[in-house]
Amino acid sequence: QVQLVESGGGLVQAGGSLRLSCAASKNIFSINVMGWYRQAPGKQRELVADITSGGITRYADSVKGRFTISRDNAKKMVYLQMNSLKSEDTAVYYCNVVWASIGSSWGQGTQVTVSS
Repeated sequence: QVQLVESGGGLVQAGGSLRLSCAASKNIFSINVMGWYRQAPGKQRELVADITSGGITRYADSVKGRFTISRDNAKKMVYLQMNSLKSEDTAVYYCNVVWASIGSSWGQGTQVTVSS
């Protein structure tokens, strides 16, 4: 059974920072893309950032220059460093993994709340 374990969400003041982590380390399958999505109340889930196994990154325009995605291929971990947080960043953040051969998986979600 595929398992993704997220951590690092919480409550932070505007302008602050948080770091999200997602572990796929208990899984034996190869990974193509690892990423983070978010869903705010009443809105659709949207891509925040993703990164390929070769290190190519993609960011939503709204987070460019503030968020940084990284991954450790050996540990099968993906991270999202979030700086200069804004109230509009408040959402549930989901880790997503695209496996080489078995489709994709989602984490359980972690709440990020930015107070203004």
